[in-house]
This record gives sequence, C-alpha cells and structure tokens, in this order.
Amino acid sequence: MESNKKQYDLDLRYLRMASIWAENSYCQRRKVGALIVKDKMIISDGYNGTPSGFENVCEDENNVTKPYVLHAEANAITKIARSGNNSDGATLYVTDAPCIECAKLIIQAGIKRVIYARSYRLTEGIELLKRANIEVKLLEITEEGKL
Repeated sequence: MESNKKQYDLDLRYLRMASIWAENSYCQRRKVGALIVKDKMIISDGYNGTPSGFENVCEDENNVTKPYVLHAEANAITKIARSGNNSDGATLYVTDAPCIECAKLIIQAGIKRVIYARSYRLTEGIELLKRANIEVKLLEITEEGKL
C-alpha cells in the first residue's frame, strides 16, 4: 500500500513538472508539456511547438494550428533519438491525452506507462495505448498544480 501512495505522489510531482514545462510553448490555443522518466531520472522533455529553425508561431491568421506543429510527446521522443539514451520501459508524463499519432510513437519508443492530466475529445490515442498493454492513467492536477 505504501509503495502505491509513493508512486502516486511521484506521478503527481512529475505531472506538475510537465505542466510547468508546457509554459515554454509558444502555442496560443493549447500549451502541452511532456517528460520522459526512466529509473527516477528525467531523460527527456518536450513541449508543443514548431520544428527547430521555424518561427515560433503555432497558429495561422485564423487561429488554426499549423499542420507542422510538433506535439510535446513527439518532441520528447525525438530528443531521445538524438541522445545516447533510450526510453525502453520509461514513463511518459504529459499534460494532455496523447493523440493517435503520438500513441504510435509512444508504442514504438518502448514507453510502458503514460500518465496524463487532461482528457481530449478524441480518444483513439488512449485506446491504442491500452491495446498495446501500456499502463495509462488520468491524474487530474488540483489547484496547487494549476492544470
């Protein structure tokens, strides 16, 4: 029982950190943050935004998200590809439920747990993760975490 409480507290802490990381996003419509944790170490981070070298503007003049904006999970996973690390067995903490495209990347990256704070109207990503036997948990952050 004690280890469950400890894991819950840890999950909540990392999720709050992902929420703070989301503040780095230049996107106006939705700011999303992600952390990848393995063996109690943060091995990668990401937030939604444009690819390296592009202007930091996520929406067009009609306030529609540009098609080349990267999701926070994709940014965190691709950062690992450029490092000497790997995400086998890691946990992904993300402020918003992953979409189906990010779910595919999560599966391929060997991530085994996904903890998120906000549901999304499209549920295909969560359903795909569950189908791949990845532990998926919605942990809503209260006032202190500000999500």
